[in-house]
Amino acid sequence: MSEKNIKKDLGTFALMMTGLGSIIGSGWLFGAWKAASVAGPAAVFAWILGMIAIMFIGLTYAELGAMFPQTGGMVRYAQYSHGSFVGFISGWANWIAIVTAIPVEAIASVQYMSSWPWEWARSLYDGKELSPIGLLLAGIFVIVYFLLNYWTVRLFAVANNAITVFKIIVPTLTALGLIVSGFHSGNFTDHGGFTPYGWSGVLTAIATSGVVFAFNGFQSPVNLAGEAKNPSRSIPIAVIGSILIAGLIYVLLQVAFIGAISPEQAAKGWANINLNSPFADLAIALNLNWLALLLFADAFVSPSGTGITYTATTARMIYGMKENGYMPGIFGSIHPLYGVPRAAMCFNLVISFVFLFFFRGWGSLAEVISVATLISYVTGPISVMALRRTGPHLNRPLKLKGMSFIAPIAFILASLILYWATWPLTGEVIFIMLLGLPIYFYYQAKAGWAGFAQQLKAGLWMIVYLAYMTSISYLGSDRFGGINMIPYGIDMVLIAVSSLLFYFWGIKSAWETEYIQASKQEKVQEKAAVSM
Repeated sequence: MSEKNIKKDLGTFALMMTGLGSIIGSGWLFGAWKAASVAGPAAVFAWILGMIAIMFIGLTYAELGAMFPQTGGMVRYAQYSHGSFVGFISGWANWIAIVTAIPVEAIASVQYMSSWPWEWARSLYDGKELSPIGLLLAGIFVIVYFLLNYWTVRLFAVANNAITVFKIIVPTLTALGLIVSGFHSGNFTDHGGFTPYGWSGVLTAIATSGVVFAFNGFQSPVNLAGEAKNPSRSIPIAVIGSILIAGLIYVLLQVAFIGAISPEQAAKGWANINLNSPFADLAIALNLNWLALLLFADAFVSPSGTGITYTATTARMIYGMKENGYMPGIFGSIHPLYGVPRAAMCFNLVISFVFLFFFRGWGSLAEVISVATLISYVTGPISVMALRRTGPHLNRPLKLKGMSFIAPIAFILASLILYWATWPLTGEVIFIMLLGLPIYFYYQAKAGWAGFAQQLKAGLWMIVYLAYMTSISYLGSDRFGGINMIPYGIDMVLIAVSSLLFYFWGIKSAWETEYIQASKQEKVQEKAAVSM
């Protein structure tokens, strides 16, 4: 079946709720605690800086999403600008980052349940990972996400809108309830000061403590662009609106969390605060039983809403990768009645179970997702500017005037955050990205290696960039896990300057891909038809 069978049922509000619903998932339940453990009270700035960085990156994808209102959009753009090699690496990284978010949301729900006042609930999580019973329950949640997407995108949209409204109300009530009931302003200056772990802790918190992981949800409206009624209007509003609204909520939650911790707990060190269900545990300690009950309910709703959304978007990403030529033809099958890619959904269900088995705690899987996300983000700023050079004739319903400034800043920020993720995590996830290359080579071999030299040449900058970032992460400051051969401060200047070189190299490497050539031919035919 072709993409024409996909139903365009999503309006602007539904798309923004999709983005907001993806951003406010398990990240809000655990992110404030995790960020505080790495950055202390200065974690507030981690959310602000993270929101600004993602806004720059998101703007590049908003323009691309409006240009190409196609299902699974974010796995396609690099293919259009640079060909199949860069397209595959970008698509693979993006898919890994999103498909792993499905099990992490299920893990979050079960982890929160472990604070329920019953023995069976406490046995679900041991403080580090889920027990076998906990894994079984998380698996059931994943199946529920799958079923809610199995029949129709309209059912998904209706369910997601209702869930997202709830997800906005509960975090806001939580923050206000904690601030009113037990706020210790001294926590922001005592117990090691505002930055007990230095500003490097703030930067690491952006990369690994749930900030990038949370804001990653902005891409859901982009990946559902093919089902939007008016993508040129809806996508930028949905992307920018969801980032801003969620950012304000996350900052408020972080302030509330820092202030709600008892001075006795804070005195032990922010890194030593261990809470299975952070906000619920604080509510119970403050005798806010109504809030604790609400949080226990939301432990199902928030992660489940995000899990449902990611189940929808990852299926569209697999569909998009198939359209790019990286996946079996069956994944291009769209149900003629319900308009959803069911085969792709089934494949992602299996992959979700694999990650659920190997990563059984929220923190460990959230770190992997964050770094994989950053690798996928680096192609957006380059593709949007490269296509302005190689495809000036393409229809651009949204053309941002400041993109020549926005795009390089976005690329530098993505590179810096990737570095801040700390060694060896950066190297490990980059290695996971390379594990997908045999799939690419398999499909190249099936095609007789046609045009492979051109594809490889266009992607050389990406290979060198990943190798370079791995090396700098290892050699860099010990504050980010390196061996300190490149000292703190100089390392970030080096990353920023070298990122610009890779940015311009990436743009220069773009060429008139098959898509660009086909679109030019269509323009010529349209003009000929009009003149007749």
